[in-house]
Amino acid sequence: MKKRVIALLLVAVMAMGMFAGCGKKEEKNFSDGGKVLNIYAWNEEFKGFFEKYYASKIPSDVKVNWIINVSDNGLYQQKLDDALAAQANASADDKVDIFLAEADFITKYADSNATVDVKALGVTDFSNMYNYTVQAASDSKGVVKGVSFQCCPSALIYRRSIAKDVLGTDDPAKVQEALNSWSKFESVAATAKEKGYYMTASFASTFRVFSNNCTSAWVNGNKELVFDKAINDWIAQTDMFVEKQYTLKDGIWDDPTTDQMYKDGKTFCFFGPAWYFNFSMTKAQDAEKGCSGDWAICQGPQAHFWGGTWILGAAGTDNATLVADIMNAFTNDKDIVSKLVENEGQYPNNKAVAATYAADDTKGAVAFLGGQNATAVFAAMTDNIKWENHTKYDQLLNEGLQNKLQEFYKGSVSKEKAMENFKTYIKETYPEIVVK
Repeated sequence: MKKRVIALLLVAVMAMGMFAGCGKKEEKNFSDGGKVLNIYAWNEEFKGFFEKYYASKIPSDVKVNWIINVSDNGLYQQKLDDALAAQANASADDKVDIFLAEADFITKYADSNATVDVKALGVTDFSNMYNYTVQAASDSKGVVKGVSFQCCPSALIYRRSIAKDVLGTDDPAKVQEALNSWSKFESVAATAKEKGYYMTASFASTFRVFSNNCTSAWVNGNKELVFDKAINDWIAQTDMFVEKQYTLKDGIWDDPTTDQMYKDGKTFCFFGPAWYFNFSMTKAQDAEKGCSGDWAICQGPQAHFWGGTWILGAAGTDNATLVADIMNAFTNDKDIVSKLVENEGQYPNNKAVAATYAADDTKGAVAFLGGQNATAVFAAMTDNIKWENHTKYDQLLNEGLQNKLQEFYKGSVSKEKAMENFKTYIKETYPEIVVK
């Protein structure tokens, strides 16, 4: 999730190397004896955090090997699955030690024999972690298989200058009042259009808000495809937004969408968690063409979350003690977790650290958001995050629906054909799902 930022990803890259911290290396002693720590990921977000805040603790005789593949179209899962299938017969230096998973496919790996009980590894303190992050990484028997360094409540991220023009204010409380329902959101979209703005930059901008509020899963207990009311509501609203030109027709990660983040962009708002405006909105942060400081956040029409990154230990790792130490470091080490907030703008999966920053508007101030205390805003949303109605099919079904509908929105097929193509895609990708 969290988090397929094409410009920042390396496709099928193996980057081997030892990471040395500045000054004296603070090595720890680990008993397992593995000499290569293999970490699978779909982007470089965690890699960056790891190198800044943990690499100095890695023993000098241990190499850290990052295997990074984009998650688009299931590529990351495919490469990871191949490696996990070969795990039993792999040489010690080639075994998967750690791999990352996001919300759309965490269920698949947590509820499998490919992952290790984190308590058995040595991760036992969940007291400060948000419950949904623990639940998401637990198997069907309640065994916890991973930990997340992020809590990902997702906000409506709006341009202050455009809000002033459209609403007459950029105050987060007043903007929230103007956008706290979908009917109000649609009304403001009409006003924004009259003033020459788009409400959203992508037809798919609001998808996660709706999908996170589904009351049923994509696939039921009988393996039947289910279109939840929230999904149908999203399609209906998006049809209208495209028709009335309240939004653009490109995908979330497409260049025309992210170009709207520049200061000359004409888009009122985006949706996303802390990782989105810190990691994905790089164009808005551009020194020359960006508009850092001209943004703010509020909850928007519905509470939701988007993505998150879980750290899982692979069964068969020869670095179990080191894996556990990494998990503990990014969730329970208050110094490291605090740096993720202060230096990286993350919303941490540590309630105690989050509370500290939420209570201090000076420490919690985010320059990108014009000094707004993002931690305080997100902290107020965390109680609304629920983990329910997820399946191992989520990533490709979510992406597939958006991709097929985009063909309709761009005029290459009819609406009926787009939906037919989506169902065909499901049958080809997951033959076990019953599609009616």
